[in-house]
Amino acid sequence: MSVHLFGGGWGDGRDGDVYGAFVAEAAALAANAAAGDRETDASGRAIPRIALVVVRADDPAAVTERFLAELRSGGDVTAHVTAVRHGEPIPGTAFTDVDGIMVGGGSIPAYREALEPHFGEIRRQVAAGTPYLGFSAGASIAAERAVIGGIRIGGVQVAPDGVSQDLDEVQLAPGIGLIDVAVDVHAAQWGALSRVVAAVEAGLVDGALAIDERTALVVGEGGLAVTGRGSVWRVLPGDSGVVVSTMGA
Repeated sequence: MSVHLFGGGWGDGRDGDVYGAFVAEAAALAANAAAGDRETDASGRAIPRIALVVVRADDPAAVTERFLAELRSGGDVTAHVTAVRHGEPIPGTAFTDVDGIMVGGGSIPAYREALEPHFGEIRRQVAAGTPYLGFSAGASIAAERAVIGGIRIGGVQVAPDGVSQDLDEVQLAPGIGLIDVAVDVHAAQWGALSRVVAAVEAGLVDGALAIDERTALVVGEGGLAVTGRGSVWRVLPGDSGVVVSTMGA
């Protein structure tokens, strides 16, 4: 199964091509469970059951419906929703008996803090075949070393104020560890691309991906694929700086 990294941005139910691949993988997993083809906590069912995790500063229920609409644009699902405020714990039952895991968007540091106790369980489920979809913050924390915010490196501004996540210096922290390269989101729309370019050049990370809004990078057994409206920017160290290239749908 695959890791789906979505760069954020509301599609208002019009991004079925992006979410469809994730829902299809979850549906296949549910069907295989019915046939006894895998060892998993999930049970066989016709409609996949998706864990949706939302972490917000105010009322998380207010934005949960938007995440559900995005997810359901990809197909029929039963959602197992866990919505908490900043600082509240996420119960272990958030990931019980599911065919897919979707982590929503908002504050990257808040999502990382709330989900850190469950990183091992998420890795276990993905390794066993459960697809993962990270929306914005959920994509950033999927990395082994997550870019959680900041706009300066060594006191020099490298990114717009809007991507700071209320942090000054660019900060990285342990992520879930589903992929081994750093991820940033809202690349073209919020100017986050410059942050990972500077981070790679400064040696904070060995390489990075920056994903545009309404665009997903799918990391699976068959390699890398891009779906959606924009580009995925790949940033790697070069002989005299960094090398930036794009992958499109």
